[in-house]
Amino acid sequence: MEFKPFSKKQLKVLTWWCESSKYKNYDAIICDGAVRSGKTMCMSLSFILWAFYYFSDSDFAMCGKTLTSIKRNCIKPLMPIIKSLGFKVSEVNSKNYIEISKGGIKNRFYFFGGKDEASASLIQGMTLSGVMLDEVALMPRSFVEQALARCSVENSKFWFNCNPENPGHWFNQEWILKKEQKNVLYIHFLMEDNPSLSKAIINRYRSLYSDAFYERFVMGKWTATNGLVYPFFSNADICKKMPNNFSKYYISIDYGTVNPTSMGLWAEHKGVYYRIDEYYYSSKKYGEQKTDEEYYLQLEKLAGNRKIEQVIVDPSAASFITCIKRHNRFKVKAAKNDVLDGIRLVCDALKNGKIVICQNCKDIIREFSLYRWDNSSSKDAPQKANDHAMDDMRYFVSTVLSTTQDEFYAIAADRTG
Repeated sequence: MEFKPFSKKQLKVLTWWCESSKYKNYDAIICDGAVRSGKTMCMSLSFILWAFYYFSDSDFAMCGKTLTSIKRNCIKPLMPIIKSLGFKVSEVNSKNYIEISKGGIKNRFYFFGGKDEASASLIQGMTLSGVMLDEVALMPRSFVEQALARCSVENSKFWFNCNPENPGHWFNQEWILKKEQKNVLYIHFLMEDNPSLSKAIINRYRSLYSDAFYERFVMGKWTATNGLVYPFFSNADICKKMPNNFSKYYISIDYGTVNPTSMGLWAEHKGVYYRIDEYYYSSKKYGEQKTDEEYYLQLEKLAGNRKIEQVIVDPSAASFITCIKRHNRFKVKAAKNDVLDGIRLVCDALKNGKIVICQNCKDIIREFSLYRWDNSSSKDAPQKANDHAMDDMRYFVSTVLSTTQDEFYAIAADRTG
């Protein structure tokens, strides 16, 4: 296994618990900051080494937003390093834990996903000697506090890492701002603290984000969102002349009865998807609501005689999804609907030219100039206004493009680093 030299901050994470360290009496460590800054890997390795230095035949927990993310972000890259250091690893996939042993010492590391409030029940009843929470800002408070409550063994410690969110986020308020009170070692990372990143790659990441997301994921700051959701979009980004030979077509739909319904027709050309046409109807504006069947006729009209790969629909529109299926022309799929992850993916797709808006799509162009963050909330959320074409675009990107793009865009959704 080839190791690159660790940065000063990485070495601090790797050694803070050692007997010779001046930080050894802290009860917890928090590493936050920029994406791809090298905090996750050094913390994962340090967590394993600390466990073997102080404990034997003990249980530990490694938690992520989901089981998939903790295995991908921490366990998979960590295993070659652990094995190269002479540790033996036995995986028990059916029970989501690994048993690691060396020199007569053996410990067990259980994996947990903390994606929602119900996840807290998964970890109840365990007795742990330590817990590591990767992407802790993406987990509900109930899960995190239940995991911490399991650490009742003498000398147990808490290990946290995350990328920043809104400054009103509970983890920032309860842990980072109270780090002295809670006896926490706090280390803030930037991309420059990761020796494996070249200047070219760092500049690439710098170009990916703007406004609050730049402040968070590049500068590593706990910053509130404000203003336009897509402030970088301008008339210069609108396609004046679309290609004439497309290979695939999709339609995305944000369905409303009282609220507007928006449909977007997307066409692929050389790996880029163009929004070549749309349908937008507001019952408030015209004073008349449409039925599912009337909206289906508009869907047929928008599709024309094209072969549509899939119709991606607002997952809450159950009756309209049933209506589309009943006509048996289109393959229909309920859209992925994580709003913040979807917005980040749309930012990436727009900036990298993966989606292009054509000039005849007047309603989505109008909404780009009106779609704003809700500054009245302590949580990140866009205003529930002028968001219908924005939503159908987000459904398309989250559901279709998120399965076809490379891993570069995924840092926004999965927060590796």
